[in-house]
Amino acid sequence: MDEKLLTPAELAEYLHTTTGNLAQMRFQGTGPAFIKAGRKVLYAESDIRTWLAAGRRTQSGSAA
Repeated sequence: MDEKLLTPAELAEYLHTTTGNLAQMRFQGTGPAFIKAGRKVLYAESDIRTWLAAGRRTQSGSAA
């Protein structure tokens, strides 16, 4: 795998959120896909882009 992997702290800063919020999203299954490497959690840039694209909207009330 040659793509960059982000830590929860790096992703939280990028998304302007907290690591605690990312932990809740992992628990609820609502955040980006993540990789478990032992006890470490990592996020692949491609998974982050996919997750963000799925949340893209053109209207505040639209479902797609």
